[in-house]
Amino acid sequence: MENRSKEPLIGSFFRSQAASFVATATDYFVLIFVTEVLGVWYVASAALGAFCGAIVSFFLGRNWAFKRTQEGIGGQLLRYILTSCSSLILNTLGVYLLTEYFATHYILSKTIVSFLVGVGFNFVMYRYFVFK
Repeated sequence: MENRSKEPLIGSFFRSQAASFVATATDYFVLIFVTEVLGVWYVASAALGAFCGAIVSFFLGRNWAFKRTQEGIGGQLLRYILTSCSSLILNTLGVYLLTEYFATHYILSKTIVSFLVGVGFNFVMYRYFVFK
C-alpha cells in the first residue's frame, strides 16, 4: 500500500460533516417515513434509518471526505461495520432514553443524539480507525 499522508484535518472534518449531512438526511427521511407513513415503532425506524444513513456515509467517506480509495475496500468495510454498529447502538439508545425518560419528541431526540454521536464519535472513528 502506498504510504500517503492523511488529508488535512480541517478539510476532512468539513467534508466529513457535509457527507454526514447527506447521510443524516437519508437517515431522517427513512425514520420519519417508516414511522409516520408505515406506522412502525419509532425505535425500529430509528435503527433502520441509521442503517440506511450508514451505507451513504461509508461511500461518501471513502471516496470523498477522507479520499482513502487506495486501500482495499474489505478492511475499511469491516472497520466501518464495527464503527457503524457502535454508532447505531449509541444513536438508538440515545433516542430511546431521551424520548422515554425525558419526554422529548423522537425527532428532537434524534437531532440531539445524531449531533453528539456524529461529531464526538463517528468523525474520530472514521478518521483514525476506518479510513486511517
